[in-house]
Amino acid sequence: MKDSLKYNFIYRYIVIVWMVITFISKIYFFNFRHGVWDKKTKEKWNNLLMEMAKEYRIKAIRLGGVLVKVGQFLSTRTDIMPDVFIKELSGLVDQVPPMSFDYAKSLLEKEWGTKIDEQLLDISESSIASASIGEVYYARLKDKSAVAVKIQRYRVEDIFRKDFVALRMVFWILSVFTSLGKHANLKELYHELIRVMDRELDFEQELEYGNYFKERYQAYDSVAIPTFYERLCTSKVLVMDWMDGGKITDYDYMNKYNINTEDVTKTLFDFYIDQFLNPGTFHADPHSGNILVQTDGTISIIDFGMVGELRKADTENFKLLVQGFIIDDYDIVMDTLEEMNFLLPNADKEKLKKTLTDAIEMYESGSLKDMDAATISKVTNEISAFIKEQPIQLPANYAYFGRAISIVIGILFKLYPDMDIEEWMKPKIKQWFGKKNLFESIYKQKVKDMTSPLLSVPNAVVSYLESGDRDREWDKKKHQLQLKHHFYLLLEVISFIIIVVGAGLTVLGYFLNVTNIIVIALVLIVVFTTIMSISLFKHYRMIRSANKGGV
Repeated sequence: MKDSLKYNFIYRYIVIVWMVITFISKIYFFNFRHGVWDKKTKEKWNNLLMEMAKEYRIKAIRLGGVLVKVGQFLSTRTDIMPDVFIKELSGLVDQVPPMSFDYAKSLLEKEWGTKIDEQLLDISESSIASASIGEVYYARLKDKSAVAVKIQRYRVEDIFRKDFVALRMVFWILSVFTSLGKHANLKELYHELIRVMDRELDFEQELEYGNYFKERYQAYDSVAIPTFYERLCTSKVLVMDWMDGGKITDYDYMNKYNINTEDVTKTLFDFYIDQFLNPGTFHADPHSGNILVQTDGTISIIDFGMVGELRKADTENFKLLVQGFIIDDYDIVMDTLEEMNFLLPNADKEKLKKTLTDAIEMYESGSLKDMDAATISKVTNEISAFIKEQPIQLPANYAYFGRAISIVIGILFKLYPDMDIEEWMKPKIKQWFGKKNLFESIYKQKVKDMTSPLLSVPNAVVSYLESGDRDREWDKKKHQLQLKHHFYLLLEVISFIIIVVGAGLTVLGYFLNVTNIIVIALVLIVVFTTIMSISLFKHYRMIRSANKGGV
């Protein structure tokens, strides 16, 4: 009875909306009863989270559709999500119940207009991977070429269309009965979620994106992107090269084939940093199941259903943010954040500017002497407390961008914890800015009060990036320390910006535990606090050494 009801609009609508309402009620009731958060209260809170996570997982597996996609979204945040959620939702990434092979066969023949054996030499009756939208089978063409055949699940488009209506009601409830509406443009976020999921339902769109990435990265010898057999691809079927390999996080597999983890990490870093810094389409679903490693260390990227777009205006705004911090002009920073819709109209810009200024001065003075877990937690809590008071939001169009960045960084650090971010980023930042463009954009922003000392700061950054290990004849030691100081500051500022964005989502996270979107809240804070901590530690050691040496 329940299996037949899962395709009924009214039934799905009631189940999804009622689950959100009950979750919100449980959170409100818990906070009402527990005014003091001691150890016992936290234990009760974790138990409540576990109960809700179990309920969500059960409903997601039974109903499928949007619930599975949201669950997969949450489960990819393994570095910051509570363990109770990860344990309950991790199975939704690649363990969705498989569909019947009889249906898969009938759909193939319907889409191709021929018997299946006229196109394929053979095909496995058991799927290799089962996801929320498609099922993947191993097959061989008539010429014995190994291929992956991705088939759209039964009535999946119909299910998603029904869930989109329920999701709209969920967002209305969030805006009315929670404080989310004060910190996020939920209407735009809803449309962004729908836009991304709607693209995933169209396999012809995924084919187009697959070809885009194939062409864009054809010069990357260490990255393999499957070739699609377009004559066999339809709006519900995709046929592409079979990509052998283990998951990027399968360390036993890497050790078995003596794969160099540093080389793999660097290849993955180069592949994604190009997408995150430059305009164009980026791979928005880079979880470990979509990144494979071949026995020779080549990385295979699969599944291009979920993608995002980074516009030229976005990259220019990112540069303005960095430049504003470099020249200590927080009006530029505030104006740019507002232009990017990170600030809502009633944001206290002066208070935010003061917070940023104090933070930068603290880093420059080396006052953070003990970079331990307690210090990191204190800084994070202070930022979170400030953000809760301010109408700061994560713009909807950056939701998947931030998600992709956080997932990739998590994988990189797990693969190779000793990676040298400073050395890897130098050429990327240099190329991203471009010396000429850096000066021109700063000049336009500061034309009224530009002075030589003002120009010397960005000039020093570019000079350091270009100089490498070359010796300088003029005032060598002091100048090198100054250049390194600005480079560390640049890295810390970039990290701080992203931490602020993540902290803004912390507000959302508290409520999203209830409303199925919780994971967006905390990811960036933990990852970029780690990066910033490493930089701050090196920066502090440099400053202390310089002070002792009298430089």
